[in-house]
Amino acid sequence: MNAVANLANLTSLNDERLLIQAAQSDPSRFAELYESNFNRVYAFVARRVKDREEAQDVTADVFHQALRNLGGFQWRGVPFAAWLLRIAANALADRWQRAGREVTADSAELEAEAGPADVIEIERRAMLFQLVDRLPSDQKLVVVRRFVEQKSIREIAQELGRSEGAVKQLQFRALETLREQVRKSDE
Repeated sequence: MNAVANLANLTSLNDERLLIQAAQSDPSRFAELYESNFNRVYAFVARRVKDREEAQDVTADVFHQALRNLGGFQWRGVPFAAWLLRIAANALADRWQRAGREVTADSAELEAEAGPADVIEIERRAMLFQLVDRLPSDQKLVVVRRFVEQKSIREIAQELGRSEGAVKQLQFRALETLREQVRKSDE
């Protein structure tokens, strides 16, 4: 039974590879990749955004980016959906980053209403946000997923198409970098 499932999976991946190659040669064939992956990408995005309209916008952006960058896609034996989900995760991180900048612009109003201890905490959080923003994209994504979205290592690994060990290593490196940067700023 297990051998049959493995054979079916291998056949499916081979079919997907041929479909990707066809779409790279003829972009009109991308529609087949879109149809077979839309529900997965939309579900991934919809679980992470506030409303349906935003989920639709992000999903559309993901497929536009995928089509635009399809020529640079290299087959590595991993389902095409993993590449699409990475694009989606980056698109979401970019949106959250822009939203964070908007919040920072409004912080002057908050400071006027806050006491001195609150201002220090606001400044510390703003500094931490900026430090996270400077991390390499993979590390930043893991930090956001893990500590903002409260996702497990396993969930993040599945989303990124990486092993749990690789995600733990990214998290470790990100936290070490953040600790070092915070130490330097406190000196």
